[in-house]
Amino acid sequence: MTTNVKPRLAVIPGDANGIGPELLLRLLSRSDIREKADVVVIGDKCLIERGRKDSGLDIDLLAVNDLPTSWPTDAYPYIETSFFDPDQIKPGVVDAKSGAASLRTLDVALDLARDEKVDGILFMPFNKEAMIRGGMGHEDELHYMAEHIGHDGPICEFNTMEGMWTSRVTSHIALARVVENISVDRIVDAVRLIADALVANGIDQPRVGVAALNPHAGDGGNFGREEIDIIAPAVAKAKSLGLPVEGPWPADTIFLKAQAGELDAIVTMYHDQGQIAIKLLGFDRGVTVQGGLPIPVATPAHGTAYDISGLGKANVGATLAAFEIVVRMGGSRRQARLAA
Repeated sequence: MTTNVKPRLAVIPGDANGIGPELLLRLLSRSDIREKADVVVIGDKCLIERGRKDSGLDIDLLAVNDLPTSWPTDAYPYIETSFFDPDQIKPGVVDAKSGAASLRTLDVALDLARDEKVDGILFMPFNKEAMIRGGMGHEDELHYMAEHIGHDGPICEFNTMEGMWTSRVTSHIALARVVENISVDRIVDAVRLIADALVANGIDQPRVGVAALNPHAGDGGNFGREEIDIIAPAVAKAKSLGLPVEGPWPADTIFLKAQAGELDAIVTMYHDQGQIAIKLLGFDRGVTVQGGLPIPVATPAHGTAYDISGLGKANVGATLAAFEIVVRMGGSRRQARLAA
């Protein structure tokens, strides 16, 4: 589904000790951003100032307590928060206070989206370890977000780069627990979620492939029966539901199909099965999408890049790609709401 509806997006600076504040300034200082979306900035003033210092760039902000009815054309509406002490910024350091501040800022954006005041969220990179130390209480931010907005449906983290998408049946768990967490229903959910995301990004007839778990797709059961007992039945069930899916194919060749343009998305069985391929194709260009939520949420996939934090070297490419995805998905969401 394509849309020309201009969405409203919340943008937040991410982890205080990473490159997020710099990325925020590099993104929003671009002249074409306001043409594509109405953006509200949420975050502590010290992080905005840090972004200005690290990037050498500036943006005009208009302090607001709530979103304006008429969006300003010469400044970004800005909801100032005060979750972090500027004296506690430690570039390059995993810190519980920065993790807690990231969560509280995310809460503000999630509340706006839940109340349908914004159509999507773009966050600069978080650090999972910092957020867990800061009290997240979940294995990752996706599960935290789902609980915060009261969403109890299936969720799945997506990764995408330059038209190639992946979803995962399992994600942030130990490799030893992968097999016990793979099921027919979870695979079908992963296929459905990625197909819906592709449609929301303008791919009206998506093509989804499912990766096998074992070498050579199990080699007819010689290297494991998961393909026979779980994955192939899941593909058959997904097809019976009208989902555009094929597989399972061996994980060491399925990405060649995507690279050749035969597939739009691949459903992988565990975290690194897809992440290694995506990051080899372009580590600094990938995007993570929080799939399954009723609210479009995305972030650059490269993380907080603590090694270059504060050096003014952050590459905005993945952040810009994440912005474009939230614009498309947020525009689709806004159009559907306006048509209802």
